[in-house]
Amino acid sequence: MFGIYFGKYLMDEKIITLGQYNDLIERTKNSKVQMGLLAVEMGLMTEDQTEEVNQIQQVEDKRFGDIAVEHGYLTEDDVVDLLERQGDPYLLFIQALVEGDLLSLEEIREELIVYRKSKELTLSDLESLKTGDVDRITPIFIKNMDMPDQFRNYIMLTSRNIVRFVDRFFRMDHIEKVDEITVSNLALQRISEGYPCYTAFAGSDSSISALAHGFARTAFKVDDEITCTLDATKEFLNCNNGLFLTELSKSQNRINLEYPITRDKKVTITGEDLYRIPYYISGYELDLLLCKGKGFEMKDA
Repeated sequence: MFGIYFGKYLMDEKIITLGQYNDLIERTKNSKVQMGLLAVEMGLMTEDQTEEVNQIQQVEDKRFGDIAVEHGYLTEDDVVDLLERQGDPYLLFIQALVEGDLLSLEEIREELIVYRKSKELTLSDLESLKTGDVDRITPIFIKNMDMPDQFRNYIMLTSRNIVRFVDRFFRMDHIEKVDEITVSNLALQRISEGYPCYTAFAGSDSSISALAHGFARTAFKVDDEITCTLDATKEFLNCNNGLFLTELSKSQNRINLEYPITRDKKVTITGEDLYRIPYYISGYELDLLLCKGKGFEMKDA
């Protein structure tokens, strides 16, 4: 997941192209980090030492770890630890950049400094992004928002469920509190008891389709595709809210979830405590909307 964020920055800065970005993401999905890169990043070996081991491998039929141990660069315990870390999402993306001759390790370190400052990330935030753990990444986009705790819990749950049911390579962006918002397509559901609020997914035909296809695991080859994809989006919203209320029921005596509705034309939503949470699924922006309910109104745009 780190590559989704850092890669988007590199693309925005025109350091890599869209085609290179897409290729990098694909290459990280089923790869393992080379042990030499891991050893360098963890400070166990220098780049010169890894290059020496790589050259020895070209003439000796031995594994990288065995050669590094023989030369005193690593211990057996180091090798075991490195093997366990070969799925590291941060290093997988770094490896893809280097192997693709797009950036050197030194250039990557320099760009990471600029990226962190431009996005106003703390060192802790950057380390959280490197883990690829949605439970550590999502709070980065919530921490400075003045919003109810239950909305924070809801956003955390939604992020987990998008990873679980839709797209484990999704990306978030910074949350906004808005007075109104106009959207093209909408799946909306009201929680009327337990924690009264309105919840919705809204976006373009493409973004609604991205969520629906990921959730339903199928393509909708019909004349009225948007109706089918909105129905699938509605089902995901209902599933998400059901899980939210299941957790909420532990502390609430009464909970109630109204039947979800959809709109396939432009509508404007207004309300107090209205929040827009941007998710990017397959590159398409899909907004999660949360509204406490006071002053909520939806009308044709």
